[in-house]
Amino acid sequence: MAHPATMPNFLEDIFAQLKRADSRVVLREIHGEGFVSVSGRELLEQVQRVRAHLRRTGLQPGARCALLGPNSARWVAFNLALLAEGVIVVPLYARQAPAELAAMMKDCLPQFLFSSDAALGEAVSKALPPQWSNARRLVLFDEVFEDPAPDAPALDAPNPRADADLVTIIYTSGTSGEPKGVCLNVGNVTHMLACTRERLDLLMGATHEPDRVFHYGPFSFAASWITLLTCLSRESVLTLSTDLTKLADEIRLASPHYFLNVPTLLERVRRGVEEALGKRAAPIRSLFRKARAAWTRKHEGRGLATDAFWLMLGKRFIFSKIKERFGPNIRALICGSAPLAPETQQFFLMLGIPVLQAYGLTETTAICTLDDPRVPVEPGYVGTAVSGIEMKVGENEEIMVRGPNIFPGYWNRPEETERVLEDGWFHTGDQGEVNVRGNWRIIGRLKNLIVLNSGHKITPEPLEERLARLLPDAQQIVVVGNGRGFLCMLVAGAVERAAVQAALDAVNPELPHYRQIRNFTMITENLTPENGLLTVMGKLRREAINARFTAEISAMYAEALESKAAAGSKA
Repeated sequence: MAHPATMPNFLEDIFAQLKRADSRVVLREIHGEGFVSVSGRELLEQVQRVRAHLRRTGLQPGARCALLGPNSARWVAFNLALLAEGVIVVPLYARQAPAELAAMMKDCLPQFLFSSDAALGEAVSKALPPQWSNARRLVLFDEVFEDPAPDAPALDAPNPRADADLVTIIYTSGTSGEPKGVCLNVGNVTHMLACTRERLDLLMGATHEPDRVFHYGPFSFAASWITLLTCLSRESVLTLSTDLTKLADEIRLASPHYFLNVPTLLERVRRGVEEALGKRAAPIRSLFRKARAAWTRKHEGRGLATDAFWLMLGKRFIFSKIKERFGPNIRALICGSAPLAPETQQFFLMLGIPVLQAYGLTETTAICTLDDPRVPVEPGYVGTAVSGIEMKVGENEEIMVRGPNIFPGYWNRPEETERVLEDGWFHTGDQGEVNVRGNWRIIGRLKNLIVLNSGHKITPEPLEERLARLLPDAQQIVVVGNGRGFLCMLVAGAVERAAVQAALDAVNPELPHYRQIRNFTMITENLTPENGLLTVMGKLRREAINARFTAEISAMYAEALESKAAAGSKA
């Protein structure tokens, strides 16, 4: 099939870039204190070996194959080989439960499962129908790479692809209901990589060295997958984490210019630094407080004459030392998947590390917005729409998106597809607002909207985020009340009831009556992906939480109503 456009597609760009790289390192895995590096030529040789294997199996363009394993150079080679042969890649999260992975595979029925780990691959296969597992459709990475080198001519270029050809099915995390398979095509990815490269060019400026990029997020997630493809399509050295328990050491070793983050990590770093400084000698604690206050006043436009002095000392003795943990090359951190607390973004700005926020969904090919590196970031906002993408606010403050990044539909779910796509506009399900500078702010999730029996509608996320800032020891805060007369909340984590009540006493007086939280209960069970109460990205599965804690929620409301009745009788 000939490609109708004159411009190369994303895959042709990547193969051309790898060919130009030749002996230059393009990928590195961290192992201990060193690297296992792969050059452009070596990666293409690995891709050639996998492509030769795929051709021997008789796989045809348009077939589906699942790819299971943690990030590695071999995973990348399999991904590129499958794409180059016209196969639709179904990336699976290696840390997800085998039964959940099997459910995704039953949905899309891949012809093969390529796995880096025999035990995990077997566990998933056993959860599938016998006719699948008995057909030897599980293939291990090692089996392919242990095959003799192919005698066939080198396959230097990918097969021709049309913009409408599907390249991947990425399953959503499923905050409610079953995960859905999001289909992305050649045109979606080609457009998105042009957008990400454009913003990274602005960040890096005129430079004669490859981008140094560190990455720890699973390539099975859309944002991580797009990050990988972006790095392969430009002059980059992408360093892959291999041990999440040693992230701090790996970051220093990789010494990146930038890397993709989730808010949880950045907020953990901020709290860790603040706790560590709180244990230092009194002069250091005092200097940090004064330098931080000076920085805040300066950025609020109300600086004092002495602020320059305290900022100079703070930068020299504290801020620069913290920044060194990210290596000498750091230019920015990129953050997505959920809104980042404004105070955390300001904390990193104070250190001299801008945090560029991005917003998007798998259905929008990972990104809709990204902060422009040329202008000061606005804490709490996620940047402006990237090139070629339209965004607007619809009914109930829902964000609507239109452009070449919008997915063609869900796999085998025509009704779901029709529900979210309307005249080219994608209903994101997220609530947001945009300011006069074109910067977007995410305020909640439409399906999380709480509708009281009075008709009042409340977005729970801003309340939860505000209370979480007042209760740093709380593991999770979940506001509930749909269909009821008032709001209550569940609190998980090692936090005292008195502290929770104090937080409510501080927040409630500033809220209208229908947004005030009238009661709370402590829950001892942690909310985790393993027990089905969080997604793998750490988002609340609210329906599952409401179902798990039905008795506790009912008791909490009964207690609040009894207290209200008792107060009324006294009056």
